[in-house]
Amino acid sequence: MPPATPTDGARAPVMTDVARRAGVSHQTVSRVLNGHPSIRPETRERVQRAIDELGYRRNRAARALVTRRTLTVGVVASSTSLFGPSSTLHGVERAAHAAGYATILSTSDATDRDGVLACVAQLSDRGVDGLLLTAPLHEVPDLREHLPADLPTVCATGGPVTGLPSVHVDHRAGARAVTELLLRQGHREVRHVGGSPGWFEAVEREGGWRDALAAAGVAPARVLAGGWGAADGYVAGLALADDPATTAVVAANDQLALGLLRALRERGVDVPGRVSVTGFDDAPESAYLSPPLTTVRQDLERVGREAVGLLLERLAGGVATAPEHRVVEPGLVVRASTAAPPR
Repeated sequence: MPPATPTDGARAPVMTDVARRAGVSHQTVSRVLNGHPSIRPETRERVQRAIDELGYRRNRAARALVTRRTLTVGVVASSTSLFGPSSTLHGVERAAHAAGYATILSTSDATDRDGVLACVAQLSDRGVDGLLLTAPLHEVPDLREHLPADLPTVCATGGPVTGLPSVHVDHRAGARAVTELLLRQGHREVRHVGGSPGWFEAVEREGGWRDALAAAGVAPARVLAGGWGAADGYVAGLALADDPATTAVVAANDQLALGLLRALRERGVDVPGRVSVTGFDDAPESAYLSPPLTTVRQDLERVGREAVGLLLERLAGGVATAPEHRVVEPGLVVRASTAAPPR
């Protein structure tokens, strides 16, 4: 059934029209629009179908006057040019919009307290109903003490933040899994190209690499300085090309691995014949590199969705039904960039 778009002289559909079409109460429609966790999925679907059929749109200004809410969520993010942060942000925006909330973004490349809190202050001044923090917060362990007490806040960052509900990928488990793959293939000189300092993801991925080597009784070699960009991986790759002992490399993300592959190819080092290379992220282009990249897949859309769900529970005054810190498990994706070491 097509949306009932009002013509000249016809009134726009209101909430009671939606309730009548869906066969529910006015209060139930309100709860669905506000993302209340107590609504059954079939009821939520029926109400959403009625909204779509009628072409109902909420009057944000009128609602804000009554409820003192703006139906906006403030998002503190780091550079959105990186695959991980941009994917998380996409999941946050889709989930927020599906629940009827707009998002206001404030970005900062600073990972210290002042940089994060400057973004928080900016969003608080805009009157947002709640905050989602997706910027790296590894250097801000006491952040909760400096946030507005009346502003519900949830983190969708690399790891848990003391005193705040959060959703994050188990980066340590992902790096451990990909390192264990290389060890099973017979590699013993497995190097690591690290991520940017100050990022929880970089610390945990290095930790997972170290865990796997320690469990196998292999002493770790010096970590190669990296970052998050392909240029950083290229520099590390040039250094590794001159190291005949290295037969495998765990890069902290796929962009680093891309730079590694370019440098090794230029130096005539076969991948995976002489050196196996792995990444982390499973960015869309990783399956099309030469060779296709073995990597770790993160469900960052899910991280964003679950973070929004946690925030909506708090905005609705409900109690979270899941632990304060939700962990999303990564998955290993094995492709042609890894193989047994040369004899």
